[in-house]
Amino acid sequence: MFPEYDVIVVGAGHAGCEAAAAAATMGGRVILITMDMTKIAQMSCNPAMGGVAKGQIVREIDALGGYSGIVSDRTAIQFRMLNRSKGPAMWSPRTQNDRMMFSQAWRETLEAVGHNGEPAKGRAGRTADNAPLPVRQGQRIDFWQDMVGEILVSRTFSSEHRVTVQGVRTGLGVEIRGKTVILTNGTFLNGIIHIGEKQFGGGRAGERAATGITEQLVGLGFRSGRMKTGTPPRVDGRSLDYSRMEQQPGDEDPSTFSFLPDTSPFGRKLSDAGVSRETTNEQRPPGVSQRSCHITYTSPEVHDILKTGFDRSPMFSGRISGTGPRYCPSIEDKINRFSERERHQLFVEPEGWNTVEVYVNGFSTSLPEEVQYTALRKVPGFEDVRMFRPGYAIEYDYFPPDQLELTLETKLVKNLFFAGQINGTTGYEEAACQGLMAGINAVCMIRDEGTVILGRDEAYIGVLIDDLINKGTDEPYRMFTSRAEHRILLRQDNADIRLTPLGHRLGLASSERNERAKAKRETVDHIIDILQEISVSPEEVNQMLEQAGTSAITQAVKALALMMRPQVTLSQLVQEVPALHGIHGFEREFTEQAEIQIKYASYIEKEHEMADRIQRLEGVPIASSFDFSGLQALSAEAREKLSAVRPRTVGQAARISGVSPADVSILLVQLGR
Repeated sequence: MFPEYDVIVVGAGHAGCEAAAAAATMGGRVILITMDMTKIAQMSCNPAMGGVAKGQIVREIDALGGYSGIVSDRTAIQFRMLNRSKGPAMWSPRTQNDRMMFSQAWRETLEAVGHNGEPAKGRAGRTADNAPLPVRQGQRIDFWQDMVGEILVSRTFSSEHRVTVQGVRTGLGVEIRGKTVILTNGTFLNGIIHIGEKQFGGGRAGERAATGITEQLVGLGFRSGRMKTGTPPRVDGRSLDYSRMEQQPGDEDPSTFSFLPDTSPFGRKLSDAGVSRETTNEQRPPGVSQRSCHITYTSPEVHDILKTGFDRSPMFSGRISGTGPRYCPSIEDKINRFSERERHQLFVEPEGWNTVEVYVNGFSTSLPEEVQYTALRKVPGFEDVRMFRPGYAIEYDYFPPDQLELTLETKLVKNLFFAGQINGTTGYEEAACQGLMAGINAVCMIRDEGTVILGRDEAYIGVLIDDLINKGTDEPYRMFTSRAEHRILLRQDNADIRLTPLGHRLGLASSERNERAKAKRETVDHIIDILQEISVSPEEVNQMLEQAGTSAITQAVKALALMMRPQVTLSQLVQEVPALHGIHGFEREFTEQAEIQIKYASYIEKEHEMADRIQRLEGVPIASSFDFSGLQALSAEAREKLSAVRPRTVGQAARISGVSPADVSILLVQLGR
């Protein structure tokens, strides 16, 4: 019934979608298995992509040739660049999305991968006699709706003393064979939903949990744990009084996640790899360019009402054993932990262009539904609110990620990969980037083409995976800019310059993408050269300089020197100096990049120097057979952590929690360095 696949992806959430798309785009024969084909890339929580640090991840996914940015752009109902008042390392793009369109767009994208009128590039699957299987146009990804209850593994150990994955067995008893398997089960592994004193099995509201896999993996030697996350109630927007709330509109000149041109839904054409169509703006209400969000607040009265349900809260009663997200706590947790605060901010977010459903961001809760409803009616603007469904908490199984290699392959089972919330992360963006990297490495492994591991100085994706593997997590991991020590290098504006050449070499990023990234680099260098060559006179710029609040010049200086002043912008300088008017002809994205590189040149240079020093430790390998436990000079904690993680280099060892600089020095001496 099924051929042997190169990659079997279990789960069609954000991680599964990126994994399947990446593996298929690279030429692998892929099957994506999901329990419900209508819920592909479901936005289980808030209908938004990006945000602080998360927006950088989406742009990195796009730069590599992934699809989260394109799908987010196609289905955006609002775009905002957060933190514009801070330095460019903090600028973070975010979209509010149409929930139903997002899922539909992802499904259409997956069905169209490879549908470009040309034979598929790369290697296809293989028949029993090792002859290549033809890959039909638009058929690079197969789909199967079923629950996977078991992975199939070899009975004989590999040369690395690990069992090897051979496929999966579904709830219908169907066996599907594959060279690699990527598990992206999200919150479905033995999921339990809690609302007050009620609890029932489920991986998401209205959907059953997945069973069998956890028990099998534990039997194979894996450690598992429980985590918790939650979601707020959904309400009827027709019952809200928006005049009592603060409006939060989108940017006046909205940008996009994708580095490809014309992916915005706000009145321009859309195009992506394999799919070209007009924006679905007929779904947008007439005369509306973007949909606004709104802000309102809780109050002491709201808090008092919520407290009446604390004795029935599964979080406080002990019925929930999993650890919840520290950085996105439930409303009852916020009231309990921050009792001194009289109010908490709520973001009122529309679910799409043509729906009245509204997401109450900041009101995540598992309290009884009647308590949720009574408290909501005391929130300004919610006096007559009608609920569509209550908020709930969900507990699920995860596997501590220190059981993985940096490729996201498991250490215990060869060719088996974990990606997404199964690794203890939270958020669509964190899941999507893991899926992308797992899909890339699965195909590279099949082809014996080495591994693809992004460094901490190369991408937020590299920071995230390195944190997971080397530090582990006992609470849902969320990305922040503060986690990246080289964040001045890892800006959202230069993700294409950093990563698109790699994506192109892998066969993910198109030639169009690569040429555009190359043009951006060359244009930025050209703009800087112009500014370095052109001299400006006091007569041309002194009035502008005084208005900008900086000192006038007494003699001609290079334009580049003036650009080093924080008060002077490139647009101001170009406006005043006729010899620079030609810069007006370059794209805003390119001129903005040039300005950032000029103003932050010294900081960028220092970051590169620091990254180079750290990189030298990455060049000191540690043999897989190295006996950390026998090196008594190491601290006891270091011996324990190093033996568990088995780092491949001294650089990786240095990043493990509990390994001190003194321990690193001892390792270097022992290794003869």
